[in-house]
Amino acid sequence: MAEVINMPRLSDTMEEGTVATWLKKVGDKIEEGDILAEIETDKATMEFESFNEGTLLHIGIQEGETAKVDSLLAIIGDEGEDISGLLNGGAEVEKSDAIPEGEAVKVDISDVDFVPASNEELPEGVIVVTMPRLSDTMEEGTVATWLKKVGEQVEEGDILAEIETDKATMEFESFQSGTLLHIGLSEGESAKVDALLAIIGPAGTDVSGIAKNFKAGASVSEVKKEEAPIRETKAVEAPKAEAKKETPTISTNNTSNNGRIYISPLAKKMAEEKGVNLSQVNGSGENGRIIKRDIENFTPAAQSASVGKFVPTGQEDFDEVANSNMRKAIAKNLAKSKFTAPHYYLNVEFDMENAMAFRVQYNSLPDTKISYNDMIVKACALALKAHPQVNSQWFDDKMRLNNHVHIGVAVAVQDGLLVPVVRFANEQSLPQIGAAVKEYAGKARNKKLSLDEMEGSTFTISNLGMFGIESFTSIINQPNSAILSVGAIVAKPVVKDGKVVAGHTMKLTLACDHRTVDGATGSEFLQTLKGYIENPVTMLV
Repeated sequence: MAEVINMPRLSDTMEEGTVATWLKKVGDKIEEGDILAEIETDKATMEFESFNEGTLLHIGIQEGETAKVDSLLAIIGDEGEDISGLLNGGAEVEKSDAIPEGEAVKVDISDVDFVPASNEELPEGVIVVTMPRLSDTMEEGTVATWLKKVGEQVEEGDILAEIETDKATMEFESFQSGTLLHIGLSEGESAKVDALLAIIGPAGTDVSGIAKNFKAGASVSEVKKEEAPIRETKAVEAPKAEAKKETPTISTNNTSNNGRIYISPLAKKMAEEKGVNLSQVNGSGENGRIIKRDIENFTPAAQSASVGKFVPTGQEDFDEVANSNMRKAIAKNLAKSKFTAPHYYLNVEFDMENAMAFRVQYNSLPDTKISYNDMIVKACALALKAHPQVNSQWFDDKMRLNNHVHIGVAVAVQDGLLVPVVRFANEQSLPQIGAAVKEYAGKARNKKLSLDEMEGSTFTISNLGMFGIESFTSIINQPNSAILSVGAIVAKPVVKDGKVVAGHTMKLTLACDHRTVDGATGSEFLQTLKGYIENPVTMLV
C-alpha cells in the first residue's frame, strides 16, 4: 500500500518548506531512518529522515521548490506499484490528526475519488522547467544570463541560467538531462514564480504547442507524463515583459547584450576574494566566459575620469531603466513599513573625544583595526540587552521581546540596499564584529549573501557618516521596532567646564515604532547608548 510523505513541520513557526537537496532518487530503496532530503525552513536547513521502508515511487517537490506544510512531498511503496491514479487525479491527501507531524500517512487508494486526467500529456522524456522560488520572499524572478542555448545538450547539474531575485543573483542548475528545446524568458525579462522558464527533452521534439498552451493554474495532470519524475507544479507561459533596452556600460567580450557578465562560479569566488572588478576582465573561456586563469592573470587597468552623457543644449533627454527585483522589494517593504508603523524620531548628539582616543589606542594592538561603526554596533548590542522593549518585534497578534541581539547593518549596493545580520553581537568582541561586517559588506556588493545571513535581525543600524552626512532619518526595517541612523563625526566648538573648546561630536537619530516603543523607553535606551559611546572602555568590562 502506497505511503504518502507530506512536507513536515520542522519548527514551531514553519509554514512552508523548500527542498534544498534530495538524497534519494525515484526507484531507490528506502530503509527506515534513511535521510530522504534536506529541507530549508524559516530557521535552518534540516535533514528529514524516512519513517517507512520501501521504494521511492514519486517526488512531489523538486529541489529548489517551496510548498506549504502538509503538501505532498513524496510517495513510498512497493517496487512497481501503480500510483498513476493518485497522481492523475491530483487528489489532496489530508493527514490524520492521530499521526505525528513529519511521519508518513498510509492511504488506501481505493477510497480516493479521482478527478479525470487531462487528455493532453507531455511527450515522452519532455520536462517543463518553471521559475524557481529561490528565496522565502521571492514572488518573481529575472533571467540575468542564460548559460545554455536552445539546441544545446544539458546534463544534470549543469548551470542553466543566473536568476536575479529580490535579494541576490543566484545560479540555477538543471536537475534533468536532455536537449534545451525552448526558452520561455529572454535575458532581462521577469516573470512570476512557477512561470514557464524552459523545456528540456529529446532532441528534435516539437514543443511549440506545449509552450503556447500552458496556462496559469494548470493541474498536475495537465503537465504530467507517465513514470517520469517531472516537475509537477503549476506551469504558465511567462508574460513577455516589455524588454527595455539598456545601454551597456561595458564592452568586453564576456558580456551579453544587456551587459550581464558570463563567469564561472570558481572565477567569481576568486574575483570576490581578490576584489577584482569583473567589468575590466576579458574572458578566455567558451563564448567569452571568464574562467579561473582570467582572474589569476588579471592586471587592473588605470582608471579614467568618468564623463557624463553628452546632451545638446536645450534638448530634453532621459534614460529609462527597468526596476530590478531588489528595487521592487525595497519599494514594497519600506512603503509598507512607513505607512503601517507609526514612526517617531529621537535626536541626540554625542561627544566623540573619548571614542576617538579609544579607537587609536585599540588599533595600536598588533593586527587589529576597528572602525567607529564596529564600536556603534557593539554599544547598541549592549544597550539593547538592557532595554528589550527596543529590541522587540511587532506582529499582528503579538509583540516579541527578544533576549538575544542580532544587529542588521545596512549596506549600500548598486541596485539598492541589503541588510546582513551580525548575530549575537553583544557576545562578540570588537574585532569579531569588524570582521563580520567587512565580510558581509563584500558579499552584499557581490550579491553572494545567503538568506540566513540576511534574516533574523532584531535591530538595525544605518550609517551614512562616511559620506559626510551629519544627520538623517531612516525607515524601520520591519518587523523590528527601531532603527538607528548614524551621522558623521564633526569637528566643532563645544562647551566643557564652562569654556568653549574645540571638540568632536556625532549626531544620531533613533526611529521608533510607537506600537512597541514609547518615547520614554526610546530615550532611556539612548541614555544607555551614550554611556557606552562616550566612555567606550565600559564596553570591555
